[in-house]
Amino acid sequence: MSASRLGKGAAQLAAAALSGWLALQPAYADDAPSARVGINRVNLGWLSRSEQERILKDIAASGATDVRLSLSRPVDQSIEALAIASGLGLRILLEIQLGNKSYYRESARPRTGFGRIWDIYRLSDLDLGRYRKGLREALQRIDALGIRLEAIEPGNEINHAGYNGDLAVYPKPGAPTPRSIADLKDRLAFERGLDNYVRVLEISRDEVRATVHSRNATVVSAGFSDMSAEEADKRGVERLDPREFVAALHHRGADSFIDAYGIHIYPGRKAAGALATRVNGLLDFCRAYGQGKPCWVTEWGIANPARSCPVDDRAREGAVRAMRAAFGELMKEGRLAAAYYYDWDTQPSYSLWRCGKLSPAGAAAIRPAEIEGARAR
Repeated sequence: MSASRLGKGAAQLAAAALSGWLALQPAYADDAPSARVGINRVNLGWLSRSEQERILKDIAASGATDVRLSLSRPVDQSIEALAIASGLGLRILLEIQLGNKSYYRESARPRTGFGRIWDIYRLSDLDLGRYRKGLREALQRIDALGIRLEAIEPGNEINHAGYNGDLAVYPKPGAPTPRSIADLKDRLAFERGLDNYVRVLEISRDEVRATVHSRNATVVSAGFSDMSAEEADKRGVERLDPREFVAALHHRGADSFIDAYGIHIYPGRKAAGALATRVNGLLDFCRAYGQGKPCWVTEWGIANPARSCPVDDRAREGAVRAMRAAFGELMKEGRLAAAYYYDWDTQPSYSLWRCGKLSPAGAAAIRPAEIEGARAR
């Protein structure tokens, strides 16, 4: 959840690898989709149906049009949440959680997080046959309910040890962590995991194309973490710069199976100019359709640590509006196709649902520009 810089040599290699894919067409999209603005509310499957309904009704009533939900265990309840959201007219980006133990053999064991972060399975251990079977069954059930998925996103922050068990967590934080793939503790396992992930993208594309209602869904790569190298050192975890990760996926042919690259941005509360610089720097590899792959910001957020009611959201609201303006410029250029705020109500500092209603920053974050403009007039 913060950004990084590559070392000079790694940056040059990444730039060279990226330059070859700028002229590629989108994998399955004839026309660029209209830009989307939405909200995250993942892991609804952990809640009761009544809680799911309450939350999703509040989201729909807020003016939000798009929502990022997750397919996770328990799968039945995850699909129930999708049905509720669809019935409320919300457009769905479905994050497919690769940590689902059903996708791994019984003998596979998660990599330890030493109690600081999650114990997580290794992508190199993911069983592709189990993944295809589980995803196919879930998509068939979703399709049978008449649910249309606007997009799917297989995986989450797989350039970061928190969601990719092939990246190491060190017993003690504080020491320098790798700045490039070449320096990873177990590079061979990581690269096997990358190969597996490209197959995950291919399987995901094939299975969603086989549905009736979601066959035109946009396929987005796992949203990449913007954690900086310095933050990784403090936490004692391996992570890779999103640009180097994209270059590695491109080298393995991932562009044939996706329509867009996902990325996450948590820039901190800064002045408007600094926020725009941060956004533009992190998304410098995103391209308009016909020139390469655009980006989907599947998570972004600005913290407000205040807990009092009514909430004082003035400072965050200004930062949120600056982020929306920066995103808007990239959307006009066709380089950014979507932005989903993280999150609705689960993260105390980042949540938009405060004191029983949508906060002012929340309205600025998730309402489509035309709605916000009408309200301003």
